[in-house]
Amino acid sequence: LSVDSILENNNDHSRPDIQVQAMRLAEKLKCDTVVSEISTGQGTVNFKINRELLTKTVLQQVINDGSKYGLKSELFSGLPQKKVVVEFSSPNVAKKFHVGHLRSTIIGNFIANLKEALGHQVTRINYLGDWGMQFGLLGTGFQLFGYEEKLQSNPLQHLFEVYVQVNKEATDDKNIAKSAHEFFQRLELGDTQALALWQKFRDLSVGEYVRIYKRLGVHFDEYSGESFYREKSQEVLKLLDSKGLLQKTVKGTAVVDLSGNGDPSSVCTVMRSDGTSLYATRDLAAAIDRMDKYNFDTMIYVTDKGQKKHFQQVFQMLQMMGYDWAERCQHVPFGVVQGMKTRRGNVTFLEDVLNEIQSRMLQNMASVKTTRELENPQETAERVGLAALIIQDFKGLLLSDYQFSWDRVFQSRGDTGVFLQYTHARLHSLEETFGCGYLNDFNTACLQEPQSVSILQHLLRFDEVLYRSSQDLQPRHIVSYLLTLSHLAAMAHKTLLIKDSPPEVAGARLHLFRAVRSVLANGMKLLGITPVCRM
Repeated sequence: LSVDSILENNNDHSRPDIQVQAMRLAEKLKCDTVVSEISTGQGTVNFKINRELLTKTVLQQVINDGSKYGLKSELFSGLPQKKVVVEFSSPNVAKKFHVGHLRSTIIGNFIANLKEALGHQVTRINYLGDWGMQFGLLGTGFQLFGYEEKLQSNPLQHLFEVYVQVNKEATDDKNIAKSAHEFFQRLELGDTQALALWQKFRDLSVGEYVRIYKRLGVHFDEYSGESFYREKSQEVLKLLDSKGLLQKTVKGTAVVDLSGNGDPSSVCTVMRSDGTSLYATRDLAAAIDRMDKYNFDTMIYVTDKGQKKHFQQVFQMLQMMGYDWAERCQHVPFGVVQGMKTRRGNVTFLEDVLNEIQSRMLQNMASVKTTRELENPQETAERVGLAALIIQDFKGLLLSDYQFSWDRVFQSRGDTGVFLQYTHARLHSLEETFGCGYLNDFNTACLQEPQSVSILQHLLRFDEVLYRSSQDLQPRHIVSYLLTLSHLAAMAHKTLLIKDSPPEVAGARLHLFRAVRSVLANGMKLLGITPVCRM
């Protein structure tokens, strides 16, 4: 403790004076069960903690609290349980699942996991782009180039191919463009045949998404979409009109002036000239609907930073419409990833990325001599590879752009997801090798080495890291904590041997390593990583 920091008006204290103050303060303080020694340094009072107590308390807490370790901290006490809605991933049916969707998926999943761990009631929503002119093109395109069996066996791929082809044809052939427009109008008017085809496209796509998200370790409570709000958008337009907020333009579109003084840069278009709704109108309708349905305390939208202005406008319009709860809505923006390609070229489908991760990781594992025979090498490769991808993505600020590189994701040395998984697997094999026979009773006096103490001190900080991430929703705090923990464990693994140590020493060390593995697994799961036990 620096004495300077606790003295009043601390600008006029001379050095000797501070030294005297430090001595006086130290004399008044008594040791207790926690503090075993009190001394003075240069202008400081130094406290030495009872190491045995530290060891016992930390290890007992980690083992007893299990997956709740760190979350029961006083930092979170009195935290009211809230209803939280998180909207993330949100790809467009029949279009590319690009890297922005991938980032939204893993970041949204992390935020939902963290909120859930803190005891909030979380609803995960995937808001699909499942309406709009693209379905006019798709409906027409499928009638021309579609195959039912291809649609059933690989819906995402087939719809994408049809969409690309019909787009190309429509630029040359005005009739195709015209019939696409007609098909979409039939959809808008509720034509049963057109809607049945649209519904089939949607259902098959969602089924496929569910399967692929499962590989990612992600689930949703609701697959919503723009289509849900085509009628409700009309109600929103009526409401805007009744509040005197709608303005018709010369072109026949309807806009809302957010500045109140006609500033053209803050005008938001909410209706096309033919009376149909736009993206912003549907987002207004969706927010109002979710408030009715979930009565949320917070709603978080996870999208790239390019949509920052869009959400500012949506939230502002909600305020202008008289919805005070608009301030509970929050946009978590993230940066752009450049240069993510698979061997097949640019990323078109999420599945391409997962397959690429799996094959690259299998190759890496095959080239490493220490890889054990695994029951399911594909699954292990995918889990380790996903960890690598997620850690690479979560290391920096979410807002920053970065250049993607597979080599950097999979390098075996350094601060990567592969290193976290390797550490977890290695600690797991210690427990397997030496069994749990040692774990019944352990002597805390056996863990006094500096390596042990630095691990214990680090374990003790886990709640602070969780707290920091809960405040700014940035995963990087947890990532750097886990990487440091893994480095500490790697050093301790070399020096704190279990084999050939006396039973009580071996037992105490196993306890320590088990606690490290437990906290490592907790942190990884929050980030959306499934820890592996062998690799």
